[in-house]
Amino acid sequence: MNSPRLVLASASPARLALLRQAGMAPEVVVSGVDEDAVEARTPAELARVLAEAKATAVAGRDGVAGALVIGCDSVLELDGRALGKPVDEADATTRWKDMRGRAGVLHTGHCVIDTRVPADCGERAGRRSETASTTVHFGEPTDAEIAAYVASGEPLHVAGAFTLDGRSGPFVDGIEGDHGNVLGLSLPTLRKMLRELDVEITDLWA
Repeated sequence: MNSPRLVLASASPARLALLRQAGMAPEVVVSGVDEDAVEARTPAELARVLAEAKATAVAGRDGVAGALVIGCDSVLELDGRALGKPVDEADATTRWKDMRGRAGVLHTGHCVIDTRVPADCGERAGRRSETASTTVHFGEPTDAEIAAYVASGEPLHVAGAFTLDGRSGPFVDGIEGDHGNVLGLSLPTLRKMLRELDVEITDLWA
């Protein structure tokens, strides 16, 4: 097979930046999936199901035929709960007070769909899904630091109300696992999934 177009089914600037930094030039097509309507038994499963929903929604659109579609979604697991984006500033503040001094697990679901594979070959023939997980150790920001961070607006737009590559970076003491996964996309996981679909990641370099 010839190397396909690459389509990212996500509006996340961090995911787009990760792919570009790794030498790829994906097109962005936002899925429009209602994340609040999706349910699953565990946070890790929820991340995977959301990623599958996003990739499937985009793969079925006109103009995407012949493309390789990547869908991702992230949730933070804390005390067994799945935490996506905070609903408002009060929610973000409560989250940070709960998280400080503790560790959570950031799950990112990945789904890759190769739309070049005929439908009659079976669904799995052109599709792979996987969840990657990274443990995040949060620092102990003061109430004033939390208030200032929440007032910046940043935590309202990211899963778990934090991000490593933004203003909350100083409030994260360390991680165990792939840092890219915390930003929204695990490149090693993506490479593994692509190889299972007979696509070499080096062939996607721009």
